[in-house]
Amino acid sequence: MMVYIPPDREDEFKAKPQSESRPGVARPNDEGKQRVIEEFVPGKQITMAHIIASPDAHLYQKLGLIDKKGALGIFTITPGEAAIIAADIATKAGNVKICFVDRFNGALIITGTVADVQASAQDINRILPELMGFTPTVITKT
Repeated sequence: MMVYIPPDREDEFKAKPQSESRPGVARPNDEGKQRVIEEFVPGKQITMAHIIASPDAHLYQKLGLIDKKGALGIFTITPGEAAIIAADIATKAGNVKICFVDRFNGALIITGTVADVQASAQDINRILPELMGFTPTVITKT
């Protein structure tokens, strides 16, 4: 979330000692330029779940996935550590391979047949909400 503070209301925020480092606030600096600070919103959610049924071979190369084939499943999960749990769910739901998991940003990429990637996505989108209170997302597919 980003908030613009008009110059005539800056004094309201200067009264607070931490106003200069308020996350999510865009403030004009001395030169009139805005400074934007972004942060993750606390919560548990599956932010994105997308399946690429037939990716171009160049996409595999760009992702550093040599000798990979089949569908790609791409997920973003908050908090990031839950991507590890999602990877475990995915491998138990279908015959998929974990290509990338990032516990800091919550990214997960899996490969397999379209049916296996779809089954894994559906289980991630079902199990995390049921067992851990995550907000699910719509699974998209191209």
